[in-house]
Amino acid sequence: MSKDLTPQQIVAELDKYIIGQKDAKKNVAIALRNRWRRMNSPSDIQNEIVPNNILMIGATGVGKTEIARRLAKLANAPFVKVEATKFTEIGYVGRDVESMVRDLAEQAVTMVKTQKQEIVKVKAAEAVEEIILNALIPPIQFSQNQQNNNESNYNNNDLGFQINASKDDEELNQRTRERFREKIRSGEMDDRKIEIDVKQSGVSGVGVMAPGMDEMSMVGIQEMLGGLIPSKSKKRKVTIGEAKKILLEDEASKLIDMDEVKEEALQLAANSGIIFIDEIDKVASRGNNSGGEVSREGVQRDLLPIVEGSAVSTKYGILKTDHILFIAAGAFHFSKPSDLIPELQGRFPIRVELQSLTKDDFYHILKEPKNALTRQYEALLKSEEVELTFQDDALEKIAEIAFYINSEAENIGARRLQTVMSHLLNEFLFDIPDKIGANAKIVVNKELVEERLGELVANVNTNQRKGIGFII
Repeated sequence: MSKDLTPQQIVAELDKYIIGQKDAKKNVAIALRNRWRRMNSPSDIQNEIVPNNILMIGATGVGKTEIARRLAKLANAPFVKVEATKFTEIGYVGRDVESMVRDLAEQAVTMVKTQKQEIVKVKAAEAVEEIILNALIPPIQFSQNQQNNNESNYNNNDLGFQINASKDDEELNQRTRERFREKIRSGEMDDRKIEIDVKQSGVSGVGVMAPGMDEMSMVGIQEMLGGLIPSKSKKRKVTIGEAKKILLEDEASKLIDMDEVKEEALQLAANSGIIFIDEIDKVASRGNNSGGEVSREGVQRDLLPIVEGSAVSTKYGILKTDHILFIAAGAFHFSKPSDLIPELQGRFPIRVELQSLTKDDFYHILKEPKNALTRQYEALLKSEEVELTFQDDALEKIAEIAFYINSEAENIGARRLQTVMSHLLNEFLFDIPDKIGANAKIVVNKELVEERLGELVANVNTNQRKGIGFII
């Protein structure tokens, strides 16, 4: 993470995508900055500084997941989101909780590999260019041992038989290759088809797990079989444009030291990784010790060593979780944070309560963020050469309706805006481009919103009177 990314700047960046929730943003910004501070502390105390894990409390759709995801993106850190309920659904065992750490290792390896591939991208592109060029115009090398005859034999891959070549042929071949090289670079030949060799793994995976066999055993068997069975190559006929994409990753991988990638990835995950545990409230005990309550407490006890700090075996090596930042989140409608076992509570010392969204929040969510729904729909219609604009009074009315539906029916936070916007714009989306052609302009005003969403509001009122709720 950059030294220049201060807590206030982190909050400013989060403000571009998330409306409100100042307290939550402030706490995650401090937690992120503390990671940089730890890495720049004296080496003799670095390992003693543990992260302040965060527990976010708030209803669905208020921004809990988005804050964590944007935080990881800001820090360029590996990020994994898991749901606590996942571990109860499949009959929770120890290896399942460790899977979140293995997923983090996978993310870190992918990130480091991508960064290193970017470094060697130019060199890899040159190698790909040479492969494609050889498939189109095989090179001629004049044999010095046959100068007396002023000719040599070479094999033409396209024609499949030997012909004689003189020194002049070699020079002509070189000039032709250079002309084709320019065409390949400019993309003029991207639609032409060629035949290339595509590498395939020698083993596609083991599909059966024997009793008592865990995930790491499966990984070991697959790696062993992969080492015994050599990789194969398969001939494929593809366009030059496709060949560039297929071959580029393969050639870039050849230029990368995977042992170095694994080592860096494990360090990155251990020092910068973020694991977001959602729906933690669903495994909170509610005051009795019967049935599912025992199961919930068991889940918490299995989570505890991972959050406290332990060494987890991954296929890339041992990953220590001591300095991974854990962010847990839950609505806590039917339980409270104190229902978690005391040991787990202690591992989440920072508690942040996120506020329910107001009508004004909905208005700002529609107008201000870089990824606002209004901008997303504008971009969708722009692809059809149709201009979509929203008047300010229309945004206020959309916000008012979304807030009203949330208050009368199930409160799903900002996700309600997606439902409302879909009802508002679906007719336009269906009519484009058949009935509404290119260069058309669509202006969404207050009257249009009231007309399109009036029935939606009426349905809410009717269903509430009948006591059947509102489902959409």
